[in-house]
Amino acid sequence: MKELIRCEHLSFSYEGEGSNVIPALRDVSLSVGAGEYVAVLGHNGSGKSTLAKLLNLILTPKSGKIVIGGREVTTPDFTEDDLFDIRRKVGMVFQNPDNQMVATIVEEDVAFGPENLGLPREELRRRVDDALETVGMTAYAQHSTHKLSGGQKQRVAIAGIIAMMPECIIFDESTAMLDPMGRHEVMDTIEHLNRDRGITILHITHYMDEAARADRVVVMNDGSIAMDGTPREVFSQVERMRALGLEVPQATELLYRLRREGYDLPADCLTAEECAAALKELFSSRNIAE
Repeated sequence: MKELIRCEHLSFSYEGEGSNVIPALRDVSLSVGAGEYVAVLGHNGSGKSTLAKLLNLILTPKSGKIVIGGREVTTPDFTEDDLFDIRRKVGMVFQNPDNQMVATIVEEDVAFGPENLGLPREELRRRVDDALETVGMTAYAQHSTHKLSGGQKQRVAIAGIIAMMPECIIFDESTAMLDPMGRHEVMDTIEHLNRDRGITILHITHYMDEAARADRVVVMNDGSIAMDGTPREVFSQVERMRALGLEVPQATELLYRLRREGYDLPADCLTAEECAAALKELFSSRNIAE
């Protein structure tokens, strides 16, 4: 797999009151391949949002190296033009969709980013239409943005990023303020972008069921990477996750508790369907009436 993003020994600190310095990232090294779908987990203050802002160049690291698309972005000769090019490669969708709306009409909001690229009108029209179709919002092109639901607003924000044609999109807790229906809509959109469009996804989330849908899970703790593996590899380590202040998917938790009671059940189930199948097999083997 071709590498798209690489961080080497990345560190960052925030300025506190007086001369206090608050470390946020400590010697983080991470590689993300083109087309990967990576979920990033961690309790509040673990450094996951700081990492996202560094990769989108909203923040500048105190030390270490960031390479995006083969170009090191932490060199002294990195210019404003270079910054603009990198942000076209790596888009970012934030937590609150209301803070991302820049126009009152949906299609105008989606057009804002690519319009600033100076694209010909025909290309601009094509990108806006394509982006709205991708997120399932074509029927709302002429709607007022403030009348949309939270999930719809977030999908419009995603469309605005898609219209810039990035290689990677970072979702920084983009489902945190949404109701279950809105979360479902956005998650379906994220998976479509990755599976069907080949866009690299970094999804920062507090929801374990969302992380379980990724190809890879990175767990951060105290500014460092504590775990890195497939969802099954990471979530099967229930006690370690708990020690890091994190939960696991409900299906994984249920089977973990049953295993502690002596039942022979797998440790790496992630979904309700897998959990039900495991329990059915257990009942059948023990001749327990369902």
